[in-house]
Amino acid sequence: NVWDQNEWNHYKSVLDELNKLGITPIVTLNHFTLPLWFAQKGAWLNPNSIEIFTRFAEKCIQELGRKVQYWITINEPHILAFLAYYYADWPPCKKNFNDALLALRNMIKSHAKIYTLFHDYAAVNPHILTPKIGIAKAVTAFHPCRQFSLFDRISTYFRSWMHNYSSVSSLIKGKILIPGLPKEKLNAKNTLDFIGLNYYFRQFIHYKKLIGEVCDINHHPNAGETSDMGWEIYPEGIYETVKSFSRYKIPIMITENGIATNNDSTRTAYIKNHLLELLKNINEGAPVIGYMHWSLLDNFEWAEGYSKRFGLIHVDYETQTRTIKDSALYYAQIIKTGEIK
Repeated sequence: NVWDQNEWNHYKSVLDELNKLGITPIVTLNHFTLPLWFAQKGAWLNPNSIEIFTRFAEKCIQELGRKVQYWITINEPHILAFLAYYYADWPPCKKNFNDALLALRNMIKSHAKIYTLFHDYAAVNPHILTPKIGIAKAVTAFHPCRQFSLFDRISTYFRSWMHNYSSVSSLIKGKILIPGLPKEKLNAKNTLDFIGLNYYFRQFIHYKKLIGEVCDINHHPNAGETSDMGWEIYPEGIYETVKSFSRYKIPIMITENGIATNNDSTRTAYIKNHLLELLKNINEGAPVIGYMHWSLLDNFEWAEGYSKRFGLIHVDYETQTRTIKDSALYYAQIIKTGEIK
C-alpha cells in the first residue's frame, strides 16, 4: 500500500475543525466514486474487492479513529449496484442483473467485515472513540399503483423488500437475504449500530412479474408536486419508512433528505413538512438519533451533472461564490431552537 500522508492530515484538520465547532463528524468510507486503479481492476466485481476495501477501512480507523465516532461504510449499495451494473446509467454502464447482484453481495460482505474489524480494533486501542457503524440505505415509500389491485400490492411488497429491507435484514441476520443470491453466511450477525436512511420520494408500483414496474407518476391521480429530479414530494413517506424500520429496534439516522429545486420557498416547505413527519415518529417512540439535510452546497449530482441544485447554499460554478439561501437560515433556526415553525 502507498498512502499520501498529506491527504490524511487534510482530513484530520477538517475533523478537528468540526469537533471544535461542536459538529459531530460522520464519515462515509465510500459514496459511489472509486479510485481509478480499483475501477480498472473490476471494482465491486473483483473477487478481492472485499479485502481491498477492508484494507482501506482499516487505514481509516487507524488514522482518524481518535476524531470520529460515527462511520458509514457504504452509501446506498443497492443504488450503486443497479445503476452501474444493470440500468447502465453510471460507470461502468453494464446491463447484467447477475453483475448487479454480485456487486451488491460484495458491498454487504465488506460492511460486515469492517464492522467486526472496527470493533475489534477499538477493543485493543482505548485511545480511539468507540465506533458506531452503519450503512446509508436509500429508501422509497412504495405504494401500489392501483390501490385495490392484489397484483399491484404483491409487486409493491416484493419491490419494497428488495430495495428497502433486504440489505439491512441481511446485516442483522448475518446471512445474505437478497433475492437472487444464495443465502451465504456473513462473518457476523447484528453488524449495524445504527441504520442510515436516505429518503426523498414515493413511487407507485404496477404489477409486472413479482417486482413490478414503476408507474408514470405524471399520470397518477394521487401523485403530488414533483422536484426538478421528477421525484414526488411526499413528506408522509419519511414517517412511513421510519415507522417501518423502527421494528428492527436499532437507532435510526436520516442520513439524506432534500430536494432539487430552484424555488427556495419550496425547499423551506420541504424541510418543514418532512421534519414535522419525523417529529411524529419521535413522539411515537421511534429510535431516531439524527437528521442530515442533503445538501449543504449545490453539488455534482452524478448523471445529472451540475444541472440539479440540492443546496442550502447556492454555488456559482463559474466564480465559486457561495450564497446562503433563506432555506438555510430557516433550517439553522430549527437546529438552534429545536422548534419547527
